[in-house]
Amino acid sequence: MQNQQTHTLRQEAQPLVSFIITYYDLPVPMLCKCIDSILALALAPREREIIIIDDGSKVSPMNGLMHYGDDIIYVRQKNGGLSVARNKGIEVATGRYIQFVDADDYLLQAPYDYCLGVVRSHQDADMVLFDFTSSQREHQTAFHVRQPLSGTEHLHRHNIHGTAWGYLFRAHTLSELRFTPGIWHEDEEFTPQLFIRAEHVYATDAKAYFYTQRQGSITTSKDVESRQKRFSDMKGVIVRLQRLGDRLPQHERVAMQRRTAQLTMDYIYNTIVQTRSRQQLNQCLDELAAEGLFPLPNHDYSGKYTWFRRMTTSSLGRSVLLSVLPLMKRER
Repeated sequence: MQNQQTHTLRQEAQPLVSFIITYYDLPVPMLCKCIDSILALALAPREREIIIIDDGSKVSPMNGLMHYGDDIIYVRQKNGGLSVARNKGIEVATGRYIQFVDADDYLLQAPYDYCLGVVRSHQDADMVLFDFTSSQREHQTAFHVRQPLSGTEHLHRHNIHGTAWGYLFRAHTLSELRFTPGIWHEDEEFTPQLFIRAEHVYATDAKAYFYTQRQGSITTSKDVESRQKRFSDMKGVIVRLQRLGDRLPQHERVAMQRRTAQLTMDYIYNTIVQTRSRQQLNQCLDELAAEGLFPLPNHDYSGKYTWFRRMTTSSLGRSVLLSVLPLMKRER
């Protein structure tokens, strides 16, 4: 095992992929399952680099990782949050490509090997997109990849999952881009900026990532303080993306505006579903209007977006949304 605190020696050959696993106070067997899923992939030892960033766990998992030897690089740091941990992983990584993995999730061998095959057969690939699943019963046997688009063109044509673990990407594409420390929803700010930087994006239908829906995680916390922080941080992300878009060239600006509008729609949706309060909704819309984010732009980005935009433009429509949306199960 390479411990970043004591060992600085590196393999001479550049790995194909650096896998950055962020870890904080989880059961060690869960982390081992994540590591094992990477070791099972069709990668020679020299082609992979597994970096574990322990973000100041109360108890280090290192004693449970000794059997991995030099297959992993372990870095322990003072607790700084997910953004800081991922940024540290980027700093340590030496691979041509980077893959983020949360320690309570894991990669699925056959579909992820397909994504690796896309990278190997397309030397111009800056990003390879894949899907995820939370079902143990799904067994995908056939995979497909679409013709490449630039990241900007992909944002023009498609909705995206903002999760930073939903794609394999070329390290060089990052340039100076990093995660904003201290916020939630950091993925939603990071991902569209990475797309804008990518010249060749290959989208697959491979369900290559197993996402664990765990009670007690940040995304499932329902206490008032956590909810307020989620809302505040999400609004900050939307405003920053809007301001970034205003400085971009025309084609990139239009792509970023579409993504910003979709995130604003989600923000309004979550305000309705999580608060069920007309007062909270009105306050939300007033704040968005002050930033030039409401009313939502009059574009037909998708059927759902068009319907939602029209409903939010009237008091009657907002009343219907407040009555109906909390009773509906949201589509993935």
